[in-house]
Amino acid sequence: MNNLERNYSTANNESANPKLNLKSLERSFYSKTSMYSFFVVSFLFLTMWIGTGQFVKIDLMLAGYMVASFIFAIGITVRMAAWLIRPATNQMIKRSIQNMLSTKRTKRNVMSIVKTIVDNIILQKFIFKRGLYRGIQHWLIAWGCIGSFAITFGLTFGWMHFRLIDATTYQMMVFNIPTITMQANGLFAEMIYNGLNITALMVLVGVIMALVRRIHNHDLKVTERAEFDLLPLYILLAVTVTGLLLTVSYKFLGGLIHPQLALIHQITVVLFLIYFPFGKLFHLPIRPLATAVPMNYQEEIMVDTRSCKKCGTKYSSDDQIADVKSILHSQQFDLKLEDGSYLADYCPNCRRRIRVMTQLNLGSVKGNPYGPVQTNNGIHVPGFGRKRSDEFYNQSAEEEK
Repeated sequence: MNNLERNYSTANNESANPKLNLKSLERSFYSKTSMYSFFVVSFLFLTMWIGTGQFVKIDLMLAGYMVASFIFAIGITVRMAAWLIRPATNQMIKRSIQNMLSTKRTKRNVMSIVKTIVDNIILQKFIFKRGLYRGIQHWLIAWGCIGSFAITFGLTFGWMHFRLIDATTYQMMVFNIPTITMQANGLFAEMIYNGLNITALMVLVGVIMALVRRIHNHDLKVTERAEFDLLPLYILLAVTVTGLLLTVSYKFLGGLIHPQLALIHQITVVLFLIYFPFGKLFHLPIRPLATAVPMNYQEEIMVDTRSCKKCGTKYSSDDQIADVKSILHSQQFDLKLEDGSYLADYCPNCRRRIRVMTQLNLGSVKGNPYGPVQTNNGIHVPGFGRKRSDEFYNQSAEEEK
């Protein structure tokens, strides 16, 4: 086969294999992250083109927000790609896809996802378990930010706008498609108009609660870092205060210094959007992926199915242990033991025992695995991870005689 035939055959094989096509496409970019960023930006431009009627209805007053939003999208893509490429996260995604494609697990998958979304995302029970005050504070900041993002991006990219039908009626346009109508002076319209004010107030109250907690909690002062823990709160405070001052200016002060306040607010929002992907607030977009944990590793909620190879105690699930082995193996750190088993095959108590036995250069102990260990220097080492056995106390009594 000459070179021409070989190249033709390779081209046909690549066209028939979608994975190879993706590899060929990836070669057009510097890296996978660059390729993903290109797709995200292209998608945003496409949706913006649709929403603004082929870029006809662009609001130039939102130009600064639009540029910052594109930077935000690229930053989030870069951080997400870097996070997803980690061995542990990558294995989690593989397991999630495998389980989602399994028809036998469909009902359990749906129930697990819905329960986790309601408990961890909507109600955020995991925070309320740490205290009512902290739960309310976190819930206000989280949902205030989510609401602000939804409204800001919707307006910035032109995904939604309002069309005047007659003197008293507005219609909401979503991607240039007519949707609901509302009375210009109605209660629903007022809630829509003041959506950003409502979310800003939620964030403001949550941030103030967080700052008060950090001022009065001495334990937090020991561990907190100003540049990591306090800076995002200060940025959120600046965004919400300047945004609310804009409303105060045009509603109650007749537009006093409104242009200056608009510029200051835009600067704070741009700073916030650029900072968001690279600071503490990045945990917001990855929190929904917490749904993968109960879906993948809990056949029954809070019930373990994997038995310890040594003592038979159930301590985990088969899928989780398999993934742990795969992750450690990919990092050349699989902790394989002499008998061919892995440290992950044992419960935490037995792992501690194995580590100590290895450090003492002692092999498996005969008899009661949790009984005393006879060392060369005559010191009795009690069982690891369990209470001392009766043999230990009987032996001590006999030695005293």
